[in-house]
Amino acid sequence: MKSMEEMIQAAQQAAETIQKQMNETQAKLDAIEVEGVAGGGLVKIRCSAKGRVVAVNIDDSLMKPEEKPILEDLIAAAYNDARTKADQVANEEMQKAQQGMGLPPGFNLPGMG
Repeated sequence: MKSMEEMIQAAQQAAETIQKQMNETQAKLDAIEVEGVAGGGLVKIRCSAKGRVVAVNIDDSLMKPEEKPILEDLIAAAYNDARTKADQVANEEMQKAQQGMGLPPGFNLPGMG
């Protein structure tokens, strides 16, 4: 039978392993890019699966003062599209990571959800 000290040490090692794997998954999410599109492709926003904006592409036809309200709406729509895609990718990657660690689906690690 293991002593209490051995069990605590084993739990700490498991927690460190899980934390390391979660950090690796977070880094992977920042490297995965998705693209949000609005206005039939007139505005495109690329962001990481963590939601960091990487690039914004605006069609020249929208670069007129009278198009400003439309452009602002399209930028917001493209970003929201990118965020939705980023969240989907992030959820899939987190599920893969949790399965790889033997955690039940939907298990929420503190600070990771």
